[in-house]
Amino acid sequence: MGDEGRARAALATVAANGWADAGPVAGELTGSSTPRHAAALMLFGTLDRTPSDRPAVAADVPRDLDVLLLARATTLRAHPGEVAFPGGRIDPGDVDAVAAALRESREETGLDPSGVEVLGTLPAVPLAFSNHLVRPVLAWWREPSPIRVVDERESAAVFRVPVADLLDPANRGVTVIRRGGQEWRGPGFTVDAEDSEHPDGGGHLVWGFTAMLLDALFDRLGWTEDWDRERELPLDRRY
Repeated sequence: MGDEGRARAALATVAANGWADAGPVAGELTGSSTPRHAAALMLFGTLDRTPSDRPAVAADVPRDLDVLLLARATTLRAHPGEVAFPGGRIDPGDVDAVAAALRESREETGLDPSGVEVLGTLPAVPLAFSNHLVRPVLAWWREPSPIRVVDERESAAVFRVPVADLLDPANRGVTVIRRGGQEWRGPGFTVDAEDSEHPDGGGHLVWGFTAMLLDALFDRLGWTEDWDRERELPLDRRY
């Protein structure tokens, strides 16, 4: 089995068996209102441009393995400017979380869902801040299609990031929010991605819910490399 096959097989195993002890924790839903259901597409595949210039420690991670991300528009009321997975709320017309994730991803990035192989869904993760239950949909990009910003009111950039770069300890750290004597800490990733906003490469900070899902998935896969959990990554002042 080649490098690409090993990566896909590892992801498929997680899709079949779930988070186990590496599940992400985003807070319990304690409100009285019914949680809103959403889906996020965690789409991996083979880069169609430049692979990572460093080898990952994990043998299952080739230099050209990547994951699809987008940067939300800075004008949005919820999570402006943040990097996220494609996805959104599950609408009444969606058959299930998979249908919602593929529909939202097509609307946000222009990808062709027919080239996406769904490996499975992971148990829903509660997002207490917005009272959502988010079901991650793990998928493999069997036939990659062009991607772009479809609606500038929703997204500022769409890009593919080498997994080996995300795993690089030099690109990892924690984000810290301090308010009212309380402190919230979470994993973070810095990435240098080529996209419509940064054709020559540009910096993005992946943090919050998206970083938490990536961190948990990498731990579950056994891909995580030792990184400095005391290194703080600066957040935009509005946070």
